[in-house]
Amino acid sequence: MKLSRGVLYMAASAFGFSAMTMLVKVASARLPTGEIVLARSVVTLALSYAMVVRAGLPRPWGKQRLRLALRGLLGFGGLGGYYGAVVRLPIADATTLQHVVPLLTALLAWWLLDERVGASAVIAMACGIAGVLLIVHPSGSGLDPIGVLLALGGAVCSSFAYVTVRQLARTEHSLIIVLYFPLVATPLSIPWAAAAWITPTPVEILLLVLVGLATQVGQVFLTMGLAVERIGRATSVGYLQIVFAIGWQLAIFGHAPEASTLAGAALIIAGTLAVARFGGVGGDVRGTVTDAAARASAARRSPDGRQ
Repeated sequence: MKLSRGVLYMAASAFGFSAMTMLVKVASARLPTGEIVLARSVVTLALSYAMVVRAGLPRPWGKQRLRLALRGLLGFGGLGGYYGAVVRLPIADATTLQHVVPLLTALLAWWLLDERVGASAVIAMACGIAGVLLIVHPSGSGLDPIGVLLALGGAVCSSFAYVTVRQLARTEHSLIIVLYFPLVATPLSIPWAAAAWITPTPVEILLLVLVGLATQVGQVFLTMGLAVERIGRATSVGYLQIVFAIGWQLAIFGHAPEASTLAGAALIIAGTLAVARFGGVGGDVRGTVTDAAARASAARRSPDGRQ
C-alpha cells in the first residue's frame, strides 16, 4: 500500500507534536504554562524567519497579511484554550474535547471550501473518536463549565485555523504561513509568561529549546500536509499523535498502557490506514480540483523561492 505525500506529511506532523507534548510535560514540572508557550513561540519564530530568509522568498511577509495574521491569532487561541482547559479539567476530559477538531474542521471545509467529506474520511474520524474515548474514558459529569468553554473555544479556533491554512495555501508559501503563527503568538504570550515568571535552569532552557524545535517540525509538516491533502483526510491522520504518545509514555515515563488504551490505539491505526488507502475513492471532484490547484501553485515555486 502506497501512502500519499499528504498523509506522510501529517504523520510526521503528529510525531513532532507528540514529542512536543512529552517535552512540555517534563518542563511543566516546575515552569508555568505561559512561560513554556512564550519560549516555544520565540524559538519557532526564530526558526521560521530563518527558513523564510534561507528560501529567498520575494515576499517574506506574504500577500494576504490580514488573513495570515488571522491564522496566527486563531492558532494562538486554539493553543491558549486547550492549555486553559487542561488547568481546569481532568486531562482525560480536556483531551477528548480537543479531539473534536477533525470533525469541526471537516464540517467547516465542507461549508466554507465546498470540500466533500468522503465516506472513508467519515469512517476514519469515527474510528479516531471512538479510539480517543477508549483511551481517555472521560467522566462526563461535574465538569468546570469555564473549562469546558475554554476547551470547546480552543477546538473551534483550531478548526478555523486549519481551514484558514487550507485557503492560504493557494496563494502563500507554506513557510510564510508557518511564520505568522509565532509572529502573532510571541507578543500575545509575553503578558501571560510575565504574570508568573520563574527563571529556568540550564536544563530547563534546553527543554524549552527542544519544545520549540519539535513544534517547528510538527507545524511545518502540518502546513505542507494541509496544502496538498483534503482537510477531512489530512486531519484524520492527526489521531496518530495519540499512538506516538503511548510510545513516549513507555519510553520516557515507564508506564505501560492499559488494555483500553491499546484497543483505542488499534481503532486509531485502523481509521488512519482506511483514510490513507481509500481516501481518493468516491468521485470527490471538487476536492480533487482544489488539491490540483494547490499542487499547481506549489509547483510554480522554484527551489530558490521564486514564483
